[in-house]
Amino acid sequence: MKTNNILFLALAVLLICIASPAAAEDKPANYVAFKGGIYSPSLSHDVNNFNGGSTTHLDSKTGFAGEVALGHYFLPMLALELGAGYFQSKGSPAAEPGDTMLKVVPLVATGKVLLPLGIFEPYGLFGIGAYVTDLDVSGNTGNFHGSTKITYGLHAGGGFNINFSNSMFVGVEGKYLWAEPSFGGQHIRLDGFTTTADLGFRF
Repeated sequence: MKTNNILFLALAVLLICIASPAAAEDKPANYVAFKGGIYSPSLSHDVNNFNGGSTTHLDSKTGFAGEVALGHYFLPMLALELGAGYFQSKGSPAAEPGDTMLKVVPLVATGKVLLPLGIFEPYGLFGIGAYVTDLDVSGNTGNFHGSTKITYGLHAGGGFNINFSNSMFVGVEGKYLWAEPSFGGQHIRLDGFTTTADLGFRF
C-alpha cells in the first residue's frame, strides 16, 4: 500500500512539473496547422460500364492526404477549426486493365475538446464537411471523367499535440469520414481514415 502511495505521489508531482511551464503563460488564441499523411478508404466501390461490361468491382488503395487548418481556442479545452485540403485514392479491378482515380477537396469545420497537460495535449474531434469530388476512369475501353460533385459528410476522431512552446507544436491526428457522392447514379463512398502528422503555429 505504501509503495502505491509513493508511486501515485511521484506521478502527481511529475504531472505538475510538466504542466507548470505551459500554465505560466497563456497560449495565443489562434493557430494555423499544416497536415500531411495518408487516406485509407475502408470500402471498395463498383463502377458501371467499366471496360464495356455491366458492373465491375474495384479495390480502393491508400493515397495521399493533406490539409491546412485555421483554428481558434474559445477555452483552453475547446477549439474550433476550419480546414481545406486534398486527398486521393486509386481503384483497380482484380483481373482487368484500367483504373479509377478519386480526387477530393474537403472543406471542413471541426470542433475539438482538448486535455491540456503541459507539453502533451490529447484531444477528441467531431465535425462536418463539404467534399468536392472528381472521378476519373482510364486505361480501359473508354475513358471517363466524372463531373465534379459536392457532397456533405461527417468526421470524427482524435489525436495529440506536443507543445515545444506556447507558439509551436507538432502532433498526430486520425479521423474517420463518412460521405457518398454520386456520379450519374453511381454511388462512390468515401468512408475511410485519414492519418496525418501535423505542424502548427499559434499566434
